[in-house]
Amino acid sequence: MNRQQIHQWLTEQEPAALEQLWRRADRVRREYVGDAVYLRGLLEISNHCVRRCHYCGIRADNHQIERYRLTTGEILEGVRQAQALGIGTVVLQSGEDPELTTEWIADLIVQIRRRYDLAITLSLGERGYDELAYWKQLGADRYLLRFETSNAELFARIHPAAAGRVQDRIIILHQLRELGYEVGSGVMVGIPGQGYEDLIEDLLLFEKLDLDMIGIGPFIAHPDTPLGKISWEASDPAQVPADELMTLKMVALARLVCPQANIPSTTALATIDPQQGRELGLQRGANIIMPNLTPPDYRRKYEIYPGKACLHEEAISCHCCLERRIINTQRTLGRGPGCSPNWQRRRERLSTT
Repeated sequence: MNRQQIHQWLTEQEPAALEQLWRRADRVRREYVGDAVYLRGLLEISNHCVRRCHYCGIRADNHQIERYRLTTGEILEGVRQAQALGIGTVVLQSGEDPELTTEWIADLIVQIRRRYDLAITLSLGERGYDELAYWKQLGADRYLLRFETSNAELFARIHPAAAGRVQDRIIILHQLRELGYEVGSGVMVGIPGQGYEDLIEDLLLFEKLDLDMIGIGPFIAHPDTPLGKISWEASDPAQVPADELMTLKMVALARLVCPQANIPSTTALATIDPQQGRELGLQRGANIIMPNLTPPDYRRKYEIYPGKACLHEEAISCHCCLERRIINTQRTLGRGPGCSPNWQRRRERLSTT
């Protein structure tokens, strides 16, 4: 797709015209990644964070939330639940927490590898090359690091850099590829000051990075943050709306630009549309859902934005609900890790060289 075609779809409002986009994205999804919907069991292992992002509820300057870190035992119990439920991947996510040291994460990876047969995805923020290489060597399979927006000026405006560190998530994503990880990234839709050209650049960057997983969600600021405390109106026609329709357009277009990527129907979509947000994501190009396996008492404390879906559900009831929703969309439940075809192709190419 060229820039003009992408812009046309991003600004299209006619439901009949958009049906063409939805059908095309769904057809491409079926052709390249099939009808299986793979589950990624999410464990939010720490809500401590040294960063001061202007929209995130677990930012260092938010003193209204109760901080926690899961113990190794609590995490391993979550991984056990994931495997018992037939989930092929566990995602270990946290704020940028220096107490989750290189060796502590390394020991956790080793213990999971010894006891369970599932893929390990890490989502721990901006980390150094040496520790990323070490974790990969010990058995980590995937790493998720969202670049949030391809507009470097807009990114810097809402993501203050850590003291003494130059931040460049694109460099880290290239390093992850070099190290052999399955690489995931993504963006927010509707950031204050974000224009349609920014979204076009986001989509083209997905393609350039050859991502294995692409997460797309609406911008939702936590009320106890700088962006959550101000009132702003999307009255400027150049401002991208932070709504469900625009998010679904980006999901569909990401599927067309990166047909072999794994694309989740995100929790943020389910938050702004609890009735059918996840289902609509699956019908517009997504093939992944991430049930939350964090114990409910901790889950409500990992409040990056308010009103997150499924805050109080136990793991098994959340899993059963999602399985039912998947079946209702005429899709099948995937088994195993659900690696991206892109990554499988790269691995096969490397094994023959």
